[in-house]
Amino acid sequence: MPDVYLNINEADPTLLAEIADGLEIRAALPQQIKILNTYLNDINFPDNSRVLDVGCGTGAQSRTLIKLPEVIEVIGADQAKYLLARARELSHGIKGLSFVEASGDSLPFKEESFNVIVAHTLLTHVAKPDSVITEFYRLLQPGGTLAICDGDFSTMSAAIGDRDPLQVCADSFIEHSVNHAWLMRSLPNILNSAGFILGKSRSFNFIETEKPATTANWFRRGADGLFSEGIIGRELATALKNEIDRRVIEGKYFGAMKYDSFICVKPNKT
Repeated sequence: MPDVYLNINEADPTLLAEIADGLEIRAALPQQIKILNTYLNDINFPDNSRVLDVGCGTGAQSRTLIKLPEVIEVIGADQAKYLLARARELSHGIKGLSFVEASGDSLPFKEESFNVIVAHTLLTHVAKPDSVITEFYRLLQPGGTLAICDGDFSTMSAAIGDRDPLQVCADSFIEHSVNHAWLMRSLPNILNSAGFILGKSRSFNFIETEKPATTANWFRRGADGLFSEGIIGRELATALKNEIDRRVIEGKYFGAMKYDSFICVKPNKT
C-alpha cells in the first residue's frame, strides 16, 4: 500500500489525529530537539531572515524557527488540511508565523522569496523529491540556504535478534508510511544535480528503549497495516502489538532509526 502522506487529505480522521499527536510528541523528545537544534545551528541565517518550512505538519519546527533572533518571518507550508488546522491552533498569537496549504512541488511564492528553506522529515514522503528540490531552488535567494533532515528508513529496526517478528512490523510501517525509504542515500546527488552546493552533513542515531514515545506506535501501525492488507489475521496483529507491550514492561524493548541532515546553498549569481 502507498505512503499515507501521498493522499493525506483522504486519510481516516482517527489516523490523522494520531499522526498530528505523534508529530507533537516526537518534536518534544529530547533526542529530536537535539537533532533539530544541531542542524539549525549549521545554517547561516541572515538578519531579518524570511524562512519557509515545507512539510510543516503541526508547525512544531515552525514554532522553533520563529524564535531564532535572526528570523522575522516563518511561513509553514503543508498539503494536509487537518495538520494545518492543528498548526494554526497551536501557533495562535505568535507574531511572524503563518501557514499556507500547498504541496512541496508547487508553492505559491515568487522566485527568490526566501533566505532559508527547511524541509524536516518531508522528502521521504513525496512522490517526486527531485521536483520538490527544484522548487526550493526557485524560491531561494542567491546565497540562500536549504536545510533538509529526514529519516534513513532503511535503517529502521525493531529487532533484538535474528528472525524477530517485530521487524516485520517495522518493515510494514515503512511500506505504509514512507514513499522513499532509501532517499537519504541518494539525496546528495539529487541536490548537486539541482544546482546546490553541499555544505555540512550529519547523521543522528535515534534510539528508544524505556518508555518509547514514538517507535512503538510506528510498529503498532505496522501490525495494523499487515492486517489491513489481509496478510495476517486480527489475532496475530493483536499478538504482535501485545509483544511490543511485553517488551516495554520487561525492559527488553528496542526501536531505532538513523536521521541525516544536509545543509546546502544556492550559488550567488555571477
